[in-house]
Amino acid sequence: MKAVVDQETCIGCGLCPSICPEVFQMNDDGKAEEVVDEVSGELVDSAKEAADSCPVNAISVE
Repeated sequence: MKAVVDQETCIGCGLCPSICPEVFQMNDDGKAEEVVDEVSGELVDSAKEAADSCPVNAISVE
């Protein structure tokens, strides 16, 4: 699976890295970004939880 953060939509709330820091981090612009190319099996559920929790739906996990 792959996680993608839409930089145009992200408001930088910091929720996704607080839920799944193995996949998401905040960048120098104050926006979230993905830190892995592929989401490994044990992280899929928490990456999906982060995507579902995003207040502006800026994250897709496919």
